[in-house]
Amino acid sequence: MTDAPRAMRGRPRVGSPSLLEEAAFELFLENGYAGTTVEQISTRAGVSRNTFFNYFAAKSDVFWVGLDASIDRVATSLEAASAGAASRRIALLHDALLDAAGRLGPSDVPWVLTHFELIGSTHEVLASVIGRATRLSNVIERCLGDSAPAALSRSLSFACLGAVVAAMTSWAEAGPGRGSLASHLERALSPVLAGFAAL
Repeated sequence: MTDAPRAMRGRPRVGSPSLLEEAAFELFLENGYAGTTVEQISTRAGVSRNTFFNYFAAKSDVFWVGLDASIDRVATSLEAASAGAASRRIALLHDALLDAAGRLGPSDVPWVLTHFELIGSTHEVLASVIGRATRLSNVIERCLGDSAPAALSRSLSFACLGAVVAAMTSWAEAGPGRGSLASHLERALSPVLAGFAAL
């Protein structure tokens, strides 16, 4: 009787986002962000340039794979919040954000947040951050829908976004013992949502 096949080890399958991330981060450490091209990343990963663009629209997108997946998760969770009172929707928003944050452990901190001095304030990276911030705030605003005045919904979405940014910053700065993002987000988000719920 033979043993069950052992799980394959080593790099992920060719062309996976994680393989491209790994190659990109190695090159950013070696050459800096500005000194690294998509062609170099693709070559290091052993894939074509077209394969890179199957996963990422721009070089800066390699920083946000985990965050993009989290925003997708929040958006899916909040589809259930399309009806009901504002208080119910705020509770669902709290749960959706904390659930997504709880799935991000100590090793999931976006690489750019712990290596920002190497990257610098490039327009491309800043634009990629703004794009994701806009998407998340839109998801949150849609959650409230017609349960609150438009200005209040927009205000809440930006306040929640601020809490997410503050939590991610403290999470990145906390070092290896940082735990999951959830505990950092709970501290930043709960007072914001409690204040809006009281209205």
